[in-house]
Amino acid sequence: MTKKNVWTVEELVSLTTEVQTQTISYRGKEFKFQFCELKEKEEPKLKWLPDDVSEDDRAAWATEIGIERILLMIDKANKKNPEGASITSDNWNALPATLRYTITSEILQVETDNKGNFTIG
Repeated sequence: MTKKNVWTVEELVSLTTEVQTQTISYRGKEFKFQFCELKEKEEPKLKWLPDDVSEDDRAAWATEIGIERILLMIDKANKKNPEGASITSDNWNALPATLRYTITSEILQVETDNKGNFTIG
């Protein structure tokens, strides 16, 4: 029987207090960055959109919220570990878009096959 790797509450809570670092490969070189998970009260405040907003405007709104969330996660880590700061709110928009996309994906750990981890009932 295979032993499952299961999170403890303490480990999950530590994600919101400890700086996490990641190293990614980008164009043949390594790039290191840091971030820290957010608590609910630290999440960006959502402004609700009217029902008649176009799909393009909804997509732009979702992108804006996502970027704001990533920057809050990076800024939180930078405050806890200023020596490790490589990305800041000030230099984020100057980075290549493909690098920003890779960093965002890495932080959010976008996985299409994680649906099997959730069951209802």
